[in-house]
Amino acid sequence: MRMIMLGPPGAGKGTQAAILANTLKIPHISTGDIFRSNIKENTPLGVLAKSYIDAGKLVPDDVTVSIVEDRIQKPDCKKGFIMDGFPRTIPQAEKFDEMLEKIQAEIELVINISVDDAVIIKRMAGRRMCSCGRTYHIENNPPKVDGVCDACGSKLYIRDDDKEETVLERLKTYHAQTSPLIDYYENKGKLINVDGAKSIEETTKEIIAIIDKINEK
Repeated sequence: MRMIMLGPPGAGKGTQAAILANTLKIPHISTGDIFRSNIKENTPLGVLAKSYIDAGKLVPDDVTVSIVEDRIQKPDCKKGFIMDGFPRTIPQAEKFDEMLEKIQAEIELVINISVDDAVIIKRMAGRRMCSCGRTYHIENNPPKVDGVCDACGSKLYIRDDDKEETVLERLKTYHAQTSPLIDYYENKGKLINVDGAKSIEETTKEIIAIIDKINEK
């Protein structure tokens, strides 16, 4: 199954992608995670990406596209993958289609997780990250010990791009540049909308039911 997770920042794309990747035994490819890893290591890509991410802007297409092209050619992607955070613009989607065509593949499903802006802002204000990559939320998915990662015991922190002023800018960017992808994939007959205001478990159950239905065909 080759699929894409769409939706505004904070809609739960990463959470759902991680669960589905484990269930379907295919890789969860997050461009955000790739960028954050480079930012942590202070690589040239990381320095460049950080300047855009901290301002709530999108990383330039040429940088993102080259990273994705390299990643989907790895052996673990032969049976499929779940894209999270890419594509984010129509030009990226068109380049992605070209990429897949070269390897005689195509996207089978695009899940659009729909959530109102007000809910997004509340969600992201409560999100906490750990340096090991685990993500928590003070209301929906709290750690066992407040402010401490369950997995490694490190102190949790708020990402710069989860702060309210940056979230507002990210939402503005999303509506201007990324939401047109909904029509793009709907016109291709690939898109299915999912209500992201539900619980994590309910949303996962709905998406798995959609995938099962497709696999039955």
